[in-house]
Amino acid sequence: MVKSLLVIISSPPYGGSDAAWNAIRLAATAREKGGQTRIFLINAGVDAARNGLNPPEGYFNLAAMLTEEAAGGAEIRYCKTCIDRCGIGTGEMIDAVRPGSMQILHDWVMDSDKVVTF
Repeated sequence: MVKSLLVIISSPPYGGSDAAWNAIRLAATAREKGGQTRIFLINAGVDAARNGLNPPEGYFNLAAMLTEEAAGGAEIRYCKTCIDRCGIGTGEMIDAVRPGSMQILHDWVMDSDKVVTF
């Protein structure tokens, strides 16, 4: 039986913590082991998928990591309301990540074997 994992990232990508980076690493590991993997970006976590966001020296490029996960089969969404509230605009998001909603997040939570939040 294929297990499914939902990783919710609400931590800022480069806010003095490796939470977002570790979340993507966990999702990558689950995907590589054959599980269905989904990532939902919410609150400050949406910034991890911003186009042209340059990581500080010594940090991994989280947008590139998300692009790689999507290419490998992970489904990735960002909170459209969070984007609108933050004034980021969908044109600035990487192509690998699609808009999401609370309804989609709810459905993913209810449909997943495991849910973790970073």
